[in-house]
Amino acid sequence: MSCADRRSAARLTGMLLLISLLAMLAGVAVVVPSGLTLNPADPGAVLAVVNARVAWHLIGLGLDVVGWLALLAAGLAMTARPTGPRSHLVTLAGGLLACAGLAGLLHDAGNLALTQLAADPTDPSTAIVARAVLLTAKWAVNLAGLLWVAATVTTALGVPLPTALRRTGLIAAASGLAAVLLPWTTGIDGPSATLEQLGYGLHLPVMLWYGVLGWYWWTAGRPFRNPPAAGLDVVRVGDGV
Repeated sequence: MSCADRRSAARLTGMLLLISLLAMLAGVAVVVPSGLTLNPADPGAVLAVVNARVAWHLIGLGLDVVGWLALLAAGLAMTARPTGPRSHLVTLAGGLLACAGLAGLLHDAGNLALTQLAADPTDPSTAIVARAVLLTAKWAVNLAGLLWVAATVTTALGVPLPTALRRTGLIAAASGLAAVLLPWTTGIDGPSATLEQLGYGLHLPVMLWYGVLGWYWWTAGRPFRNPPAAGLDVVRVGDGV
């Protein structure tokens, strides 16, 4: 792969990461104020709110699908003919990121199925099915979070990046791992709505880090458009993807 091809691949990956971040944040901006976070603890209430605000539910879901799909595509772009001494780690990082995107899409598939279940929110049997669908969707997004954390660690350690970006990636991964572990601490009760919101907040550093990484690659290796400070391990963009 020529230098120009590597730069093009890096810019494509960066653009996809930025699209993913913006779509997911836009989805959160729709879902949270509308009360559509869909906690499995009360499936009856979830069905009622989806039935009452189905348009907002579908808009938020659509934005989330775009976000996870862009993340999947970014991971696949990272795996396309990487070069360099640690190319196998670049491939692994891209593969893990793509798997995170796929798990996120499975989560959205469950939430889409819930839309049809919400057509009759008062049916007791529907609430039982809805609880199973919600639990499956929640654990799918937990799996996506775990894969995303693994991809973050592998990217920070294996992809040529500035030292500052590498260190902040590991810090973001630690925050994301805490979010992934939260549901495991609740046993058979499952996370409350408050704990679930905390988990989303702990995932935010991972999302933002990939946004910065996307900007770094998209701007051809000139983060923040300033010359790199002394001591940063900077390589040309494209060398790692």
